[in-house]
Amino acid sequence: MAEIPRELELYRATIDNLDAALIHILAERFRCTKQVGLLKAQKALPASDPQREARQVERLKRLANETGLDPVFAEKFLRFIVAEVIHHHEDIADNY
Repeated sequence: MAEIPRELELYRATIDNLDAALIHILAERFRCTKQVGLLKAQKALPASDPQREARQVERLKRLANETGLDPVFAEKFLRFIVAEVIHHHEDIADNY
């Protein structure tokens, strides 16, 4: 087995740190969206807000373009997260 170059180890360490940061950020986002779900349940609001979701997709696609991230990937990622949030909101409403 070939020795791993030091430069590769440094890149991997950075990637590991970024992955950990992403997990922490996602956890915080879901803590916040849980509160949104509770408020929506209290106010009998729908779990989904298609107009806001569309605005968010466009906003994040613009941000992706500005930062050099593939906007198609950014949209897929956001839609995945939003679908999970809506599922959580529906569960909260069902159990409220």
